Amino acid sequence: MWLFSKNILVKDSGLLDGFCDYHCHLLPGVDDGVQDMEQTFHILDLLESLGVNELWMTPHIMEDYPNEPDRLKELFSNVKNLFSGNIKLNLAAENMLDGIFIKRLQNNNLLCFGNKDLLIETSYYMPPMNMQLVIDKIKEKGYRPILAHPERYEYMRQDDYLHWKHDGVLLQLNLPSLVGAYGPGVQSKAEWLLNNGMYDCSGTDCHSADQMDFFLDSPINKRMLKKALRLKQFTESSQQTI
Repeated sequence: MWLFSKNILVKDSGLLDGFCDYHCHLLPGVDDGVQDMEQTFHILDLLESLGVNELWMTPHIMEDYPNEPDRLKELFSNVKNLFSGNIKLNLAAENMLDGIFIKRLQNNNLLCFGNKDLLIETSYYMPPMNMQLVIDKIKEKGYRPILAHPERYEYMRQDDYLHWKHDGVLLQLNLPSLVGAYGPGVQSKAEWLLNNGMYDCSGTDCHSADQMDFFLDSPINKRMLKKALRLKQFTESSQQTI
């Protein structure tokens, strides 16, 4: 059936085999993601069965969820100690560009991929005031900004993506965007970004088991799958810098 189709189910596609997930909300009870350890381990076991070998938990740090990095580290250590699987677990954060972020940037009180790669986000509907200034301050501090799920920002257009790429901002794809999880408009933008080689890394942005099940049971276009697999290979070869 799938041999002659333009699409294939994500769970049958091999997309997650050897995958490093750079964005998910599996640290339990800290934001709008997974709420207890049982759910966390259920999803981790599922991901491992599909071939995922590394994962970064990226809880929100924002005014709605003013998580303290030290507390997140403590909770993550507990999860890591109790997890019996083989996925390599790491901790970073998804940082909203708001007042909390500016204060923590000034104090270097941040959770990064490695030492200096910083996952950031904005409102879906409008950019933060002085976004260029904030990006400049991030780079002046020696961090490399990685913009989470740029395809989901309604205010961004093609010129915006080209501007930020030229300015040294990396872009992270939400893989569910490619199966229409956030609507056809987001899917169209994700496909344009992927077709034009704009993405640098990818993640599931998983918040729940139901969300993961929807993604895995969704058909993905084989042409987009091929491009996403190239991106997976890029991230695998770049784990020391991304």
